[in-house]
Amino acid sequence: MLTKKDISFIQPSRNNLKYLKWSYESIRKNGGNEPHICVADDFSNDGTWEWCKEMMEKDKNFHAIRNEGPTRLGHTILYDRLINEVAPTEIVGIYHADMYLCPGALESVLDNIKPQTVVSLTRIEPPLHPDGPEKVLLDCGTEPEVFDEENVLNWLARKTYGNKTTEGIFAPWFLFKEDFQSIGGHDPLYAPQSKEDSDIFNRFLLNGYSLVQTWDGYVYHMTCRGSRFNPTLTEVGKESDEWLAQNNRSTRNFIRKWGHFVKHDTLMKPIVPPKYDIGFVIKNCNAKLLEVLEPWSTNIYIDFNPSQYIGYEQPNTQFDLSERIEPINADKHNEIIIEIDGNNFTQYEFELIQQLSEIIKDSGEIGEFELGNLKITINSLNEYQNSLIHL
Repeated sequence: MLTKKDISFIQPSRNNLKYLKWSYESIRKNGGNEPHICVADDFSNDGTWEWCKEMMEKDKNFHAIRNEGPTRLGHTILYDRLINEVAPTEIVGIYHADMYLCPGALESVLDNIKPQTVVSLTRIEPPLHPDGPEKVLLDCGTEPEVFDEENVLNWLARKTYGNKTTEGIFAPWFLFKEDFQSIGGHDPLYAPQSKEDSDIFNRFLLNGYSLVQTWDGYVYHMTCRGSRFNPTLTEVGKESDEWLAQNNRSTRNFIRKWGHFVKHDTLMKPIVPPKYDIGFVIKNCNAKLLEVLEPWSTNIYIDFNPSQYIGYEQPNTQFDLSERIEPINADKHNEIIIEIDGNNFTQYEFELIQQLSEIIKDSGEIGEFELGNLKITINSLNEYQNSLIHL
């Protein structure tokens, strides 16, 4: 029978010491001494590693590793290092430092966990982001020093959800280590951070895993303290420039891989449209159009020299842009060809391209047709999204 001693919390951290301490205290207070806590210090300079060494002396179920730098690895890499190299348990849970573990949360994980199942706890959050049906909005503070624990506990005592479950997935989420490793873990394409979670959620779903959000287990989540709004990296209330730049890179790489933006239903269950082999043939192309459209295609055929674009964009992706971008007179080897005249390309056509997978899935057939100023030739309707499950 599985118990709390079979669970490891997985927590990469960079300059998050006050949140780590707060999170640790809640895990030990409301989860007990049995769960393992696995921390990766990502070249912090706020005393995180000194605290980790101290905790490893005091707590036999506390484990830590350190990235000695000087390059930041990011949680995309460190999640997997902690799971593969450090966590000694069957169950692992992706967990953020700005989360307070509520009483009864781990019991709910154990009630719902089984092979090929991912269990997410429900988040209680302050109103920093739009409300949604997948979470509970309750303002109990955004920093440990002003956290209103009593308000959270009072809400838990009054809650009426019972044993309700839905199919959303988001941190904190727990699964068997074997199931995480069997698909290859997080994709380093997104390192150091951003969109690695949406990528692996798609892959869990496509691999047939059950997604269970329990409404009987909770965390209070201060939201985005780790990077996006980390006060050590940016002004209070301001998004980190580092986070914004990396989020843009990761979004473009997500589109290159999947052919669409991140999609999910209102309860945060992933939606994965088909992935097709699409080639764009663009006459009257220019640098801006290439930058906008390149991620949306498998190959893009253009009538000008792309060397400048490849020079600044290649460091941002593992995809080989010299293979993706071809001369307009090259042989067209893609199964779906989209012909575009750059002189007639409008926002409407770009909106069509962003929905192209769904449009083709719903009404596409072998042959030629036009959408706006796009001329589309479909030679085959093979789908490739399942080839993306395993790394």
